[in-house]
Order: sequence, then structure tokens, then C-alpha cells
Amino acid sequence: MSDEAAVLTEQRGRVLLITLNRPEAMNSINGALSAGLVAAVAQLDSDPGLTAGVLTGAGRGFCAGMDLKAFARGEDIGPMMQFIRHGANKPLIGAIEGFALAGGLELALACDLLVAAEGVKLGIPEVGVGLFAAGGGLLRLPSRVGYGKAMEMAITADPITAEEGLQVGLVARVAPKGEAVDVAMGLAERIARNAPLAVAASKQLIRATQGVTDDEFYKLQLPLQVSVFSSDDAKEGPKAFAEKRAPDWTGT
Repeated sequence: MSDEAAVLTEQRGRVLLITLNRPEAMNSINGALSAGLVAAVAQLDSDPGLTAGVLTGAGRGFCAGMDLKAFARGEDIGPMMQFIRHGANKPLIGAIEGFALAGGLELALACDLLVAAEGVKLGIPEVGVGLFAAGGGLLRLPSRVGYGKAMEMAITADPITAEEGLQVGLVARVAPKGEAVDVAMGLAERIARNAPLAVAASKQLIRATQGVTDDEFYKLQLPLQVSVFSSDDAKEGPKAFAEKRAPDWTGT
């Protein structure tokens, strides 16, 4: 693990901690950070020994959005945009200190749950500089915070705090300052006590089926139900329960 890497990873049990590591640039998105994050998420998704991930930022804040100087140089951030659009296959928890603004909030919205420290600022201020949030924020915010609050955030450019984010459903937990990673890790470790395939399938179905009909839902669920219910973990869970012991999940 290099101190110069734009993204750092550290495995803690069945949880992968992913750290955006450009604190001098407020973890703004350039080519190296884009490639590093996508590689870290691929590690999370491909390793059967990992059940969940925590994504955080080094330094004063989570992420300030796109690095405009890097963009002007033509650095490729396409991989990051694909991640923001599709997310991870396994649960990913954002641990936010300081701020997540513009593309930084859109990156956070690619996570499944958000833990934010007290006083954190969350916003999409793009209209204040003649742009709009084009990285999925305008799609995802209404389902997270409701139509009215999403509209307010989008057209006033004003951020909300972590505390208000908790009230409207954007934030799952508010942590004391400096403890967002610890609280997010605790949440991830709770998730990791469950069967990995079942957790991933549950996450995928919730994300994929917002607004679909009953028939569409069951059509999407069927292949996941077949694979999860026939897995080794599906046999291990009831066996461990009957034997009154903790299950030994293999993710297979």
C-alpha cells in the first residue's frame, strides 16, 4: 500500500476499507483516483472473502467532485462515471467527514448507506456555477430525500447538514466528528455477519426494482433466488442454526 496511491485499500475481516487519498486536492476526481476506485471496487466484488465495503476520504472531507484541472488536461475519469452509474455489486457504505459536494455527493449516492459525521455538508451546488448535477444526483436524490427536498437542493445550490440528511433519509447514521469510519465499519461488520450471496442479492434487488411492477419484480428475483437458495451458504445457515453456532460463510 503506497502513500502516493490515489486510492488505498485495507481488508478488515470481511470488510474492505477504501480510502480516497488526494487530501491536498480535497479528494477531487482525477484519472488516478477514478482508476484506483474502480480497481478497489472490483477487488471488493470479486473476493468471496469480502461481504461489504466502506468508502471514505482522507483529510478534511469526503470528495469535492471533479478535479477541473485534471479534466482540462484530458485525464480519463470514464471508469469513475461508470461506477457512479452502476455502483458495486456488494454493499458499500460511505463514511463522510467534512463534506460531500457536487460530484462528491453523487459519488456518495453510489453507496448503499451513508454514515456522516456531525455537521457534514451534503449538496449539489452546480447551478451556482452555470452547470447541473449530471452524475446521477438528479436521478437518485428524489428517491433518497423526497421530491421537495431534492428539488430544493438542486435549484438553490444550498447544502444540507448530516443531521438534516438523517431526518430526510439520505443518511443512515450520524457519527461524532472524526468517527464516521468507525461507525461505518461497525455497520459493515454487522452486515458481514450475514451470508454474502444473500446480502448481495438483497442489495441488488432493492436497487434494481424501485418503481417496477410485482410481475417485473418476481422476474428479476427468480435467477437470484435460484442461485442463492441452492448455494453452500444456504445449507450452512440452517445447519449452523440447528447446531447453535456461528455460520462459516464461504460466499459460494
